Amino acid sequence: MKDKIFEKSIDLFGENGFSETSIQHIVDALGVTKGTFYYYFTSKEQILMEIHLRFINDILAKQDAIIQDPKLNYQEKIYEIIYMLLKNIEGQGKSAKIFFREMQNLSDEHLTQIFDKRDQFRIKFQELIELGIEKGEFRKGLDSHIVALGILGMVNWSYHWFDPSGPSSDIAVAKIYIDLVLNGIKAE
Repeated sequence: MKDKIFEKSIDLFGENGFSETSIQHIVDALGVTKGTFYYYFTSKEQILMEIHLRFINDILAKQDAIIQDPKLNYQEKIYEIIYMLLKNIEGQGKSAKIFFREMQNLSDEHLTQIFDKRDQFRIKFQELIELGIEKGEFRKGLDSHIVALGILGMVNWSYHWFDPSGPSSDIAVAKIYIDLVLNGIKAE
């Protein structure tokens, strides 16, 4: 039942928003009582925090696996991380939307935990860019901090518009992003 409450909360938060979804909406959708809800969760925010933690922990683990892959060069690792983030929108679309859209509904204590994990992801990504610069795969003189923020901002914003069943696949969008990042838009 705990998983059912969790999954139904993701559906309802994704469709209606966290603030617009009450505990009553969740239990009504499942045909259970509020007592059942409170047996498994202390609050709506506890569910929201669990959604955030599962989402960020999942992408941190996937990022680590990509970074540690010895077969990939730095350009390939950047591509794989971009692709992974886009693929995550397909696999966890509502959780991604909730992660980015509903963060302001977390308490300061919970927000700090999420920001720390989000910063871990950004720092590892930035370090990957720095290593690529050192190894000559990326040009010297880049501000790795700004480059990392720019790439992640571009990719993370995709949850607003990217439709995995739309005209462009996640692979196609990832290739466009990596081409834009590595080659820019100027004519040769």
